[in-house]
Amino acid sequence: MTNVIEELKVALAEEFEVEIDDIQPDSDLVAVLDLDSLDMVDIVVLVESVTGVKLAKTDFKGITTFGEFFSLIESRKA
Repeated sequence: MTNVIEELKVALAEEFEVEIDDIQPDSDLVAVLDLDSLDMVDIVVLVESVTGVKLAKTDFKGITTFGEFFSLIESRKA
């Protein structure tokens, strides 16, 4: 994983008060972070502040795991 993804993992763990070890590529994004629809706004803001990547809530359609989420970030970063 890239440094940006590692930084994002740390930021997600801090923001959502979870253990960083729980954020694994095959882990369920919504379940691990205990997300609701309002939390998606927080993720969008967090991603932009950490990575510079601008996302919309609609970008998360079909994203279920951290691996898919991180792939989305890396593809937008390129």
